[in-house]
Amino acid sequence: MRIHLLAVGRRMPDWVEAGWRDYARRLPPECALRLVEIEPGHRGKGTGADAARREECERLLAAIPKGTQVVALDAAGTAWSTEQLAAELARWLAQGRDVAFLVGGPDGLAAECLARAERRWSLSPLTFPHALVRVILAEQIYRAWSLLKGHPYHRA
Repeated sequence: MRIHLLAVGRRMPDWVEAGWRDYARRLPPECALRLVEIEPGHRGKGTGADAARREECERLLAAIPKGTQVVALDAAGTAWSTEQLAAELARWLAQGRDVAFLVGGPDGLAAECLARAERRWSLSPLTFPHALVRVILAEQIYRAWSLLKGHPYHRA
């Protein structure tokens, strides 16, 4: 199974790249984590956030591999505990079906992307910078995997 993180944004700060890589490389091949950076929508004079979100959504939807289960990261989604995420990960691994996480840009995800998702996951009621979400998601996937495997990384 592969986990695809489809995230709007390019040219992240070094600390984001380092954090992402650190957790992604810890995961085994049967739970490989892959990042696909999506070009942000155009924002500028006369172009609003809605137009940028729609543009980003088109790119996100085009990047979803065929047959992949889609999970949108959305503040209005369901909050999962670490144990709940581990149960989801166990289910995904048992199904052998790839999973794609959609992470919007600074203005979030367009309605079409939310509609495409089979699940909506809220990391927290807090608002995080979209770049930081990459690191948080990678760490949480690693934590869930380590919980499933009885690895000492996860301590509840």
